[in-house]
Amino acid sequence: MQLEAIEIDTAPSPATSIIILHGLGADGSDFVPVCEELNLSAIGPVRFVMPSAPVMPVSINGGYEMRAWYDILPTNDPTRREDEASLRRSHLAINALIEREVQRGVAPERIVLMGFSQGCAMALMAGLRYPQALGGIIALSGYLPLPQFTQAERHAANQHTPIFMAHGQHDDVVLMSRGLAARDQLQQWAYRVDWHDYPMAHSLCLEEVQDINQWLLDLW
Repeated sequence: MQLEAIEIDTAPSPATSIIILHGLGADGSDFVPVCEELNLSAIGPVRFVMPSAPVMPVSINGGYEMRAWYDILPTNDPTRREDEASLRRSHLAINALIEREVQRGVAPERIVLMGFSQGCAMALMAGLRYPQALGGIIALSGYLPLPQFTQAERHAANQHTPIFMAHGQHDDVVLMSRGLAARDQLQQWAYRVDWHDYPMAHSLCLEEVQDINQWLLDLW
């Protein structure tokens, strides 16, 4: 599965890539305004890569077709709610995006995976399993998918990769308790998690974008 993607280079020959994964029902254009707010000139030219998820029927929305990284099933069983097969298909497609950046001359340690909601789940899934050390993972308003498999599947290469996690205190789409549970699990596995929460719903706010900006500047 080859993903369509919007790309923005802040200057020629970027040596840093930030791959941004949108939420359910959105597309690659969703984070263009956020990229325009970020000022990363201090770390040199940056390439923002904003792929669009495939269109698929989403079970919790009555089978309505929309852009989604994976299907969400109408069940209260937290271990079966996120469809494993579509999660793994999207994981492979995101890996291919990372590999493409490496082939274009960007070192893995200069690649950051960032995602919101479903995109957050994919950033954590792909980032923890990637076989080379990445620069960082930014996990916004989401959760850890397939936690029952993560411990066995995570790769030692990213054990020390910094993770920025953020959530809205008033999020009624993905409850902050799910984000906190993901944070606690990652910390139990000795990952470096920088946690932030904000007085907002299922969205982003200016303070959050500013905190992400500073965190990115501090990576290198």
